Amino acid sequence: MTNRLFIGNISYQTQESDLQTEFANFGVVKSVKIITDRDSGRSKGFGFVEMETASEAQEAIENLDGKSIDGRPIRVSQARERKFS
Repeated sequence: MTNRLFIGNISYQTQESDLQTEFANFGVVKSVKIITDRDSGRSKGFGFVEMETASEAQEAIENLDGKSIDGRPIRVSQARERKFS
């Protein structure tokens, strides 16, 4: 199990600090990154959160997947390693 989580369906108004606050309820948050468009700087609607331990990550998945933040139900799952070919 990994400590890195994929967060999908993020509202364009949601800030990294908002995710930090939500995920901190389930353990130590090591990093938060909302992915933005390189040209416009606008959120692409997804991001990543890294928790301190795998058990904290699992607890965050169980409690936050489907929770509404800024009017949108976020999707929380384990991040998969990106494969380059």
